[in-house]
Amino acid sequence: MQITVEGREVFAATGGRPFDPALPCVLLVHGAGMDHSVWALQSRYLAHRGRAVLAVDLPGHGRSDGEALTAISDLADWLIALLDALGVGQAALAGHSMGALACLSAAARHPQRLRALALLGVAPKMPVHPDLLALAAADDHKALELIDDWAHGPRAHLGGHPAAGTWLLGGGERLLERARPGVLHRDLAACDTYADGPADATRVRCPTRLILGADDKMTPAKAGRKLADMIEGAAVATIPSCGHMMMTEQPDATLDALKRTV
Repeated sequence: MQITVEGREVFAATGGRPFDPALPCVLLVHGAGMDHSVWALQSRYLAHRGRAVLAVDLPGHGRSDGEALTAISDLADWLIALLDALGVGQAALAGHSMGALACLSAAARHPQRLRALALLGVAPKMPVHPDLLALAAADDHKALELIDDWAHGPRAHLGGHPAAGTWLLGGGERLLERARPGVLHRDLAACDTYADGPADATRVRCPTRLILGADDKMTPAKAGRKLADMIEGAAVATIPSCGHMMMTEQPDATLDALKRTV
């Protein structure tokens, strides 16, 4: 589905069903250097069960035009602009990693626009090592390799996907390779400089669930639980044998947790 947002063409997958703004809307937001495809299973399930799904490509990512935004607060406001472009008053927002920070910020900045919030692979602060930032700034392939390695848990390094023949690490690396030059660095820098997580968490007013990987090395589950403690009434689902990329590592368990919220 093509949408015009702030004068730019934006792509959002709708889970195989036409987008109907009269249905409860679910906006799915990907992480750094990625695109809508990380939500393939979850978006299709929700779209065929009474939800209007938007698995969006953020600006400069995937099939969307424009430049990647450089601040989490700008991403948050852009998500609301996307809803405005479609005439959607309220939506459930679900974000992964950088996308989770954007959704958290949106919930704090625009509380009246969210009916529910799901945060996947998230922590109150998500600093990025200077060496990784430097590699990403140079568009060095080593940055992709490091992220792909750290993002997947031990089970994924040995196989472990329920779909036979699916190579989780290879697929993750190919996805990062599709990002345009400079996009990964902009995304990582946005995560690194976002310092408002604790303050934004106290401003969330909608039902919220954090979905965490027990083996996540990028945003450890204990850090995610600290964020949950800052959000009034937040629930936590921790997925065993799962790293940072829960949507692909443990797609069914991720969906089970997600559908209880959105």
